[in-house]
Amino acid sequence: MAEAASISQGIAERYATALFELSKETGALKTLETDIDALKDVLAGSPDLGAMIASPVISRGDQAKAVAAIAGKMGLSPLMTNTLALMSEKRRLFALPQVLSALAGLIAEEKGEVTAEVTAATKLSAAQAKKLAETLKAKVGKTVKLNTTVDESLIGGLIVKLGSTMIDTSVKSKLASLQNAMKEVG
Repeated sequence: MAEAASISQGIAERYATALFELSKETGALKTLETDIDALKDVLAGSPDLGAMIASPVISRGDQAKAVAAIAGKMGLSPLMTNTLALMSEKRRLFALPQVLSALAGLIAEEKGEVTAEVTAATKLSAAQAKKLAETLKAKVGKTVKLNTTVDESLIGGLIVKLGSTMIDTSVKSKLASLQNAMKEVG
């Protein structure tokens, strides 16, 4: 299983690098970034699309038609549309989520940005998100893009993952620490 994951990651990185370099050469990085965000949203919102791109049962032709229709409807750039067509022709659409993630990473690196995965007990307000991004920027010296999710089981506080660093200030983890300390004493 790990081998299959590394193979699809390798495929994704090759497609992402090629698409990134072509977009960079043609000055279309902003368009590429817009396409990536749109595709991520569509994949997240449509389990059927995720199933279609991962299905080995659906023929290349049917996948190509579906991808062309979706790309046309979404107004994706010709470069992204052609890449999706090539991926469907080569039966590589299953790697699309990894391609999008790799592309987002390449673009962020190009822009000098880092992404922080933030899990909060409640939805962050715009002011809170801005303050957190500014604080993290001061810490790492780069522009920080927040990728936020809500997990009510945290009770309160945040979990911030930035690169290999994780900061857990959630009430849930504090209670777990307290529980462990009480077990040791009692």
